[in-house]
Amino acid sequence: MSNTIYLGYYFKVQPLQPAVEILIAQLGYAGFESFVETEEGVTAYIQKEDYYETILDDIQILKSVEFEITFTSEEIEQTNWNKEWEKNFNPIVVDDKCSVRAPFHEKPDTQFDIIIEPKMSFGTGHHETTHMMIQHILKTDFKNKSVLDMGCGTGVLAILTEMKGAQPIDAIDFDNWCYLNSLENVERNNAKHINVLEGDAQLLVGKHYDVVIANINRNILLQDLAIYNETLNPEGTLFLSGFYKEDIHIIEAECNRYRLKHVETLERNNWVALKFQK
Repeated sequence: MSNTIYLGYYFKVQPLQPAVEILIAQLGYAGFESFVETEEGVTAYIQKEDYYETILDDIQILKSVEFEITFTSEEIEQTNWNKEWEKNFNPIVVDDKCSVRAPFHEKPDTQFDIIIEPKMSFGTGHHETTHMMIQHILKTDFKNKSVLDMGCGTGVLAILTEMKGAQPIDAIDFDNWCYLNSLENVERNNAKHINVLEGDAQLLVGKHYDVVIANINRNILLQDLAIYNETLNPEGTLFLSGFYKEDIHIIEAECNRYRLKHVETLERNNWVALKFQK
């Protein structure tokens, strides 16, 4: 990974919401893999080798008359990434119980304190979906429960479940950056029961969990839901996020096929995180 070069796109957006969230979602579908929200909009990153000249042509919100969106771009060497995110990464506190911060931030007075260096990985807690998943975890009993964190990003959700007593825990991501970053963050938080794996849902064959957490995107969730259901123990809990309020009926209909009962919805800026019970 030492020679990886990223392109950074710096978007200025007016008004900010919901345009920034829509922009992030559409860029994610196009292949951009990391995002940092800024006071003026959002910075998006994509590997140079994944970029092509017409990549922004299908980003519909750039053509919208409701928002004014401008951007500049530049090449970013991988070694410069720490400076990029340190400029923008502020600590967050969720429900006065869980903090997510970098090592250089002052320790807050919270019950759960997670220290991460996100680098190019997704899942700092700033994004609505991660924030809501943290809220779900804070309200759930994880003592001695086996957990899958699918699409683990920085590993922040897996780390929080261990802090709440879960074990054993599998944290899986297909992206090499996320895999390596999760390994670092698991070690940084002295987590002893998290097994970090690089790959996709094919790694779940023969595995079983009391709780499955999947914060990815709608299409991947729909594609892999049958596998999540197969791996979920009887009376197990499934948390899903990475999609909009408008997608609830599609996700719920697919879950109904497997008799997964929708029991709770969290909503934040039109993003949702759903809880299902088997």
